[in-house]
Amino acid sequence: METNKSCDWFENWFDSPYYHILYKHRNHKEAELMIDNLVTYLAPAQDASFLDLACGKGRHSVYLNKKGFDVTGIDLSPENIACASSLITSTNRNTLRFFVKDMRKIGLQSQFDFILNLFTSFGYFEDEGDDYDTIEAVSKALKPGGTFILDFMNVQKIIANLVVHEVKIIDDIEFEITKSIENQFIVKRIHFFDKGKEYHFQERVKALTLKDFEKYLSASGFKIVDLRGNYNLEKFEPERSWRLIIIAKKEGY
Repeated sequence: METNKSCDWFENWFDSPYYHILYKHRNHKEAELMIDNLVTYLAPAQDASFLDLACGKGRHSVYLNKKGFDVTGIDLSPENIACASSLITSTNRNTLRFFVKDMRKIGLQSQFDFILNLFTSFGYFEDEGDDYDTIEAVSKALKPGGTFILDFMNVQKIIANLVVHEVKIIDDIEFEITKSIENQFIVKRIHFFDKGKEYHFQERVKALTLKDFEKYLSASGFKIVDLRGNYNLEKFEPERSWRLIIIAKKEGY
């Protein structure tokens, strides 16, 4: 039986081919809609630089780069970065790049006009200090006056509509999925068989609220300037919106 009992669940799950099978519905059309709406909303200068934080296989990064912007993508998964890097060509090699990096240790100083953290790519860490470290790393990597866009689930809406058990059949694999609330984490357990082997994975994401993000962001010199509630960037409504999309500015400049 394959399982993910080593140190951090995301190191195993995000580097697994089954993660990409389960979430294959997150297609390029969806990514392009999100980026189109963000670019219209943000109105960046044509020479603006972007960091795609936890970029996955690079679908947002590549499309953003095609729109003419300089883009860097980082992700903890070597498999994801290898896939994303394969999309670099002779025409975009000077304006698109990907690196394996931990979001807590970006290690870049005042380099980007915008940093994007999309599709609930936050709240994975058990220690709250890691959440603070991530936001601080983002602040350091932004240029003075830079903008951070953090796309998280709206926990209030998610918990009120939690599906505790479901089965999804994708590519002839029957994924059994259970969800629960445990110690302020939303836990998704994923169980399936493939080619005679049994697999268990899980996702653990903190049930972070707007108040939590206000605390983290203010500690690193950010001011929240707007909230949006979906990928059409409609206004955030706590009881109705499925997403909590935070637009924050680096203060002090």
